[in-house]
Amino acid sequence: MPRSKKGKRGSGKPGSLRQEVLQLQLSTKASLKGIRNGVKGESGASDDELTSDILSHCSSASETASVLEEGTGAEQVDELTAQEETEDKLKQCIDNLTDKSAKTRLAALESLQQAFSSRVLYDFLTERRLTVSDCLERNLKKGGGEEQAAAATVFALLCIQLGGGDEAEEGFKMLRPVLTALLIDNTASIVARQSCARALGMCCYVSTAEEGEDLVKSLALLESIFMSSYPNREGTLPTPKPGCPGLHMAALQAWSLLVTLCPASRLTVLLDLHLPKLQACLQSNDVNYRIAVGETIALLVELGRDIDEEFEVEDSESLCECLKSLATDGNKHRAKNDRRKQRSIFREVLHYIEQNEDFTVEKIRFGVESVYIDAWMRRRIYDAFKEILESGVRHHLQFNPLLRDIFGLGPPLILDATVKSNKISRFEKHLFNSAAFKARTKQRNKVRDKRADVM
Repeated sequence: MPRSKKGKRGSGKPGSLRQEVLQLQLSTKASLKGIRNGVKGESGASDDELTSDILSHCSSASETASVLEEGTGAEQVDELTAQEETEDKLKQCIDNLTDKSAKTRLAALESLQQAFSSRVLYDFLTERRLTVSDCLERNLKKGGGEEQAAAATVFALLCIQLGGGDEAEEGFKMLRPVLTALLIDNTASIVARQSCARALGMCCYVSTAEEGEDLVKSLALLESIFMSSYPNREGTLPTPKPGCPGLHMAALQAWSLLVTLCPASRLTVLLDLHLPKLQACLQSNDVNYRIAVGETIALLVELGRDIDEEFEVEDSESLCECLKSLATDGNKHRAKNDRRKQRSIFREVLHYIEQNEDFTVEKIRFGVESVYIDAWMRRRIYDAFKEILESGVRHHLQFNPLLRDIFGLGPPLILDATVKSNKISRFEKHLFNSAAFKARTKQRNKVRDKRADVM
């Protein structure tokens, strides 16, 4: 972790004290000469006594510098020791992934999940990525539902830690068949399948190569999951089985994350296919799925407007009426918190689609920095990382090069006291964030064009 630099003069640095000691020693003769000419007569002190006082002050300053040097060294030793202890614990957790006891394996997965979400461990994990991937594959294949769910989440965290390079792509190609098999297995645990859907979306987003083959396969797979919630030929929504709305929501959100990577030619097809069907799903009985559908509709409209400023939803009047009804829903049979959350989200979706109003900007602070969520696409990307990293998302925004690249933040900052006292204004930060994200979007569009031939 980067350590903050200390200030210059008056900061307690050993170097500045050495300079003071040297200056005092060099000025001793001049001081004595001045004392002989006047001060001595007033104080009555001898030359030896005055010399002793000055040298005593020099000695005290020198000792202080020595103590500070020892303190700095001790801090480095403590930090190194703590790092070694952390790595030893992580090694033990990795070993425990293959333990005979299911309880021990689950505890190891939970510990790794906490560690991966709260720290950046690129160097440690790069050396052990194949070992960890092998263990997670075994957990996914042979573990129970809870263990499979935890293993899928840890694998998503592993891809985020590896930074989206060749290592993450290698791991994704290795575990994608296992995640796929578990996701489409109707006899598997719903919780495990939900976790696999989120992991598949995140790992594909982080590691997708320019040719887009993995992206095409992942999109199709996720579509096959949530499209089972679409209305039948008569226009009637199917009755979902217990737990299915949660699975449909996880698959839809993972799919919408990957849609942000698609080229314009593919997006046009997806908009025509899914927008009318998703509109019907706004009548779902599950509040969380309704909200996910509403946010996805807003995202697709935003992407459509990026392609064509004149883009409009087919049968927009009917859509807006439905959104207006959900934005003012006061049905007493729904929980109060559900009604409040639903009204808030759908008011925002309605204003964006009906009036083409600007997105309500959300500010996320971490350290001395901030990132602004000012578009539906940006929100979907941030929410996807937050779902995986949970409370560790701010730490990764501050130190993980992958997230900093995605959100246009540049390399991790190493701050000293002078930087903290000269922070730029909120408006300047917002402009910088927006410009950086637009620049990254343009770069991603170039990659989308390369994928277009494949898709």
